[in-house]
Amino acid sequence: MRSKALPYNCERFVRPDGSAIPVLMYHQISRPPRCGHPYRYLTVSPSNFARQMRWLKRLGFRGLSIRDLAPYLSGEKVGKVVGITFDDGYQNNFEYVLPALDAVGFTATNYFVSGQIGGYNAWDRNIGIAYSRCMSKAQLREWAALGQEVGAHTVDHVRLTQVDIRIARQQIGQSRSHLEDMVGEAVTSFSYPYGDVSGAVRELVLEAGFSTAVTTKRGRIRPSDDRLLLPRRIIRADNRWPGLVRKCVTG
Repeated sequence: MRSKALPYNCERFVRPDGSAIPVLMYHQISRPPRCGHPYRYLTVSPSNFARQMRWLKRLGFRGLSIRDLAPYLSGEKVGKVVGITFDDGYQNNFEYVLPALDAVGFTATNYFVSGQIGGYNAWDRNIGIAYSRCMSKAQLREWAALGQEVGAHTVDHVRLTQVDIRIARQQIGQSRSHLEDMVGEAVTSFSYPYGDVSGAVRELVLEAGFSTAVTTKRGRIRPSDDRLLLPRRIIRADNRWPGLVRKCVTG
């Protein structure tokens, strides 16, 4: 049904291939840094994020965590769904994302750096990204209690292919056990920091007991995709809803 409320002929962008599922990747939901900042694109404003979620719902998409996408990935269910993910577990996600998701009935996965629960983005301090707090243990638990998924993103946000295999194994496995101890439920989803993955690192993620892992490789998930190498599309600060819909449709 054509809606007069959908400008710019956006109906032509909302006929996704049912066999491919888009997964969106966000980081911080806050006021973006000044124009010209090299990492400005990683921060989406709260109003823009909330507007994106409303448009997805209005266009018939159902936003889901990676956990809630499982029956769609396996083919048990079909539908117009999109994965919603966040890397790093920022406190601003708790403040701005939860109300926006609740307003449209969506779920999402947040991949937490377990060694910085209640801390800050220490991994960014040498590259010019401003200090930003991570969720506290209480906020992490509330995130989970509200039906949102807790995923793991290592203990210290390390580049897994650039550390000794023993350290990589520890970073992956301990991030899962730390988070499970905090939330009291299984943590089965993983995100590779910086999208940094190799065959050996993938095997460590499998060994640690994760059932899914996401990358930064661009694309949509298809039934044949490796569940430990799932693609995503990053949502940038300057993306508005037409661009968001294109990413959902074209990968």
